[in-house]
Amino acid sequence: MQPLNVVLLQSDAGTVRTLSASLSNYFRSVREARSVADVRASVKKRSAQVIILDMEVASLPDVERLSHDFPGVSIVCNHRLADEKMWAATLGAGAVDCCASSDPHSILEAARRSAARAPAIAA
Repeated sequence: MQPLNVVLLQSDAGTVRTLSASLSNYFRSVREARSVADVRASVKKRSAQVIILDMEVASLPDVERLSHDFPGVSIVCNHRLADEKMWAATLGAGAVDCCASSDPHSILEAARRSAARAPAIAA
């Protein structure tokens, strides 16, 4: 599998550091975005295939728009209080998963799973 590019939008600097360190072992580049607009620009500029989006910074309509505008890009959401209701809502908006912010391993695994499907989606 060809390494992929990831864009992160997170509210917590510690989460960014933890995720960036873990993701850099599996992905070609990991880019930190500062806003949803920055996510859009980074996806376009870097041809990112995965977005990891903190729902404390972004909204469900943001997920819907990103999913609609970038159909080949997998969106993994996270939130410090993620639960089944939020998981269902984010999947309904177009995300591939929603994980607790306190569980970077689950976020990494969701990104890796979605990246593994990326070639099949492109085919």
